[in-house]
Amino acid sequence: MNTRGQEITVNVNGQAHTLLASMTLDALADHLGHAPDAVATAVNGEFVARSQRHEHVLQEGDHITFFQPIVGG
Repeated sequence: MNTRGQEITVNVNGQAHTLLASMTLDALADHLGHAPDAVATAVNGEFVARSQRHEHVLQEGDHITFFQPIVGG
């Protein structure tokens, strides 16, 4: 077991990732190299607004999707 901090496993766009348990969605996006304004996010199928990412702490087993927002109509 990791003595420095608990780890969790989440699914990001179909791939498993091991992260520190305290990681936020905003920190994950930064860690993976996503520009904040360039991607939209969803956790477990629910959209998470850009302004809420820094408050959204990831949980064991979460399914996270990063995707390009579609503009137009």
